[in-house]
Amino acid sequence: MSRIVPVEREQATGEVRKAFDEGLAKWGRMTNMKRTLLHSLPAYHALMQWYPLFDAVKGFLGERLGIVFAHAISAESNCLICTTFMRRILIGWGENPNELNLDEKGQVLAAFGRAVAQPGNRVPDELYQKVAGLFTTEQIVTLTAFASLMVATNIINNVLQVDLDSYLYEYCEDQPPKVLKHGT
Repeated sequence: MSRIVPVEREQATGEVRKAFDEGLAKWGRMTNMKRTLLHSLPAYHALMQWYPLFDAVKGFLGERLGIVFAHAISAESNCLICTTFMRRILIGWGENPNELNLDEKGQVLAAFGRAVAQPGNRVPDELYQKVAGLFTTEQIVTLTAFASLMVATNIINNVLQVDLDSYLYEYCEDQPPKVLKHGT
């Protein structure tokens, strides 16, 4: 059960209501994580920078490898919400998230994502050299910044025990939750 009850639109006023409505217009739904973040507008706005960074990552990786990277980070962070969100996308593309067919670049990216998410966030020199052989300095900085926001969203979900959104239940790797705690 979530440690913090997500903001409901009906309860929101002022800038929080405006951010809620803008989020609905932009993404079509306000997830439990976004609604939890709305308790602090600076936190909400900071973590919503995930989207522009993801757009930058997609610009040089493509959407599939961007999702593979985000999935590797989230799985390593043991974040149910973010891992399941990425699983949903991969499954929608007809892929098995547990048996991804990755070329060398994809394998290096997944390993980089997992390394970033491990305690201490240290990337072994050998792995970093592989990353540096595939990407420019600007791209490496963008990947690392994106990874940091991915880890930050994982931390929010894990520390605050944000409930999994019901639309993701069917994409859980393990048994989906039986009860929805605080809305959808």
